[in-house]
Amino acid sequence: MAKVVKTNAMRILDKQKVPYEILTYDSKDGKIDGIAVAGKIGREPAQVYKTLVAVGASKNLYVFVIPVEAELDLKKAAREAGEKNVEMMPVKDIQKFTGYIRGGCSPIGMKKDYPTFLDRSAEGLETVIVSAGKIGFQVELAPEQLIQATEGKYADLTK
Repeated sequence: MAKVVKTNAMRILDKQKVPYEILTYDSKDGKIDGIAVAGKIGREPAQVYKTLVAVGASKNLYVFVIPVEAELDLKKAAREAGEKNVEMMPVKDIQKFTGYIRGGCSPIGMKKDYPTFLDRSAEGLETVIVSAGKIGFQVELAPEQLIQATEGKYADLTK
């Protein structure tokens, strides 16, 4: 059996003794958007969440975790973050601030602990699936445990 590559996000979950399942997919075809990933791992898109990084008017960074099929409502996101407004972080800046690349951005284990918000739609789910911090790897865990691991909170974030 191949040795499992542990990402920073997985090591943090291990350290916090958070149970999770590793899901892997083949990214060679370049299809790494959330809906494609849901299909590749055989899960409903409603269970797969994407990690978005935004910058507030104060220049503070925020992490928003929403269903892959949904669109972030910037007004709601700003309100939840206590900002006048928020804008999506330019893709070129993501790695510098999070340590992750686009398509492999996990809400767990960024360079700093940014305020993290999980869309309220996750509250009713048994588990959610988020990036494990590397393209081709996802982690599945209970939403409460994602909240715990990121010190996040539930919020109304989508259009």
